[in-house]
Amino acid sequence: MSDGEGTVAGADEAAADDALLVLTAMLLTPSRFPSVLGDDYVAACDALALEPYEEGYGLILGQDGAGARWTVVVEDTSQVAVAIAAWDCGMEHDLSPDERSMVCALPGWPMDLAVSAPGVPDPHDPDTDGEGPAPLAPPDAEAWGPAQRRLGADEIAAQWSAWREQVDDTQFPLPGTAGKPDSDAEGQVANGAGADAGNDTGGHQENDPSRFPRHPGVRRALSEATAYTETPPPPGRIRSSYASADARTLRVDGPGWSMVARTDDIALFLLDEEPGTVIPVGRGTSLPGLLTALDGLAAQGL
Repeated sequence: MSDGEGTVAGADEAAADDALLVLTAMLLTPSRFPSVLGDDYVAACDALALEPYEEGYGLILGQDGAGARWTVVVEDTSQVAVAIAAWDCGMEHDLSPDERSMVCALPGWPMDLAVSAPGVPDPHDPDTDGEGPAPLAPPDAEAWGPAQRRLGADEIAAQWSAWREQVDDTQFPLPGTAGKPDSDAEGQVANGAGADAGNDTGGHQENDPSRFPRHPGVRRALSEATAYTETPPPPGRIRSSYASADARTLRVDGPGWSMVARTDDIALFLLDEEPGTVIPVGRGTSLPGLLTALDGLAAQGL
């Protein structure tokens, strides 16, 4: 699970149809939110018709006694965070927010869940008789678009080591490693995903992969990411989380692109125009400074 999501170890049978059987919960804050909802915190709130308050919200996903899917929005982010931490450690924790903390209950779930409540019908959207908002629904897993691109970037961030191992460092050597001095700007991951070669021109500066990537979509993304350092984007567009004692993991989104990077390593890009493709960009001389600047602007998570 990612984006602040945790799963309850078990759930009691409902005493009534309107009793919510909690299945999972997640945070909706500037530093941690379900990116399936949008490129940044403001967009994610807008997707749920919520005001983007700085304190954020908690999202509780569950079923009522009839099996209907509901997403309950609460203001008590601390209670939700404690529950998520407990579940992540394999501990049971009862998440029962005070009604005074509840903001609204939205039909449906914004993402698929692999669990369901025991003793009630299978998960289904509630019958709202055409009134109120349309039920929330996860993105089509067979399609490719902004939501799928962001989810892919989240998965890479969560499994950085596994994805990093698929990158051929000889195509853009890091300082102190072996490699050809005229290395390509972009690498290719082991599953065959990569960028088509463009027509680079120029002199010795071609050797800096972070300044002259060959894919136009990556060039655009790097340009827009650099612009963030001059004009800060909406909260949550840049997120930073712990990677090691000396590094942070960055998740940066923009129109049509997502970036995952480690401040001590390379960057990986996903583009709307390149379904399922992961495009690595080496550090060069420009990327380290850009990543440091973005980290300084980021909403900081754990």
